Amino acid sequence: MIEVQRVSDTKFEVTVKSGSTTQHTVTVSDDYHQELTGGAVSKEDLLKRSFEFLLEREPNTAILRTFDLPVISNYFPEYEQTIKAG
Repeated sequence: MIEVQRVSDTKFEVTVKSGSTTQHTVTVSDDYHQELTGGAVSKEDLLKRSFEFLLEREPNTAILRTFDLPVISNYFPEYEQTIKAG
């Protein structure tokens, strides 16, 4: 289960309950949100989809605790294309 809570316009707390519970602080800029979604989905939905993407590839305990959303593509080059494809 993935819960996303807005802290500010660009900062979010994401809680992942999958075996063990982990908490992550993620930053999403307006520009990056627009680039990935064209504004078609909220930042919260983008984060939920991004964590679903990550959880298909690694356990929640391996996900960084604090990061900017674009960092995902450093580890998984297919991330942006996958998210853009919906």
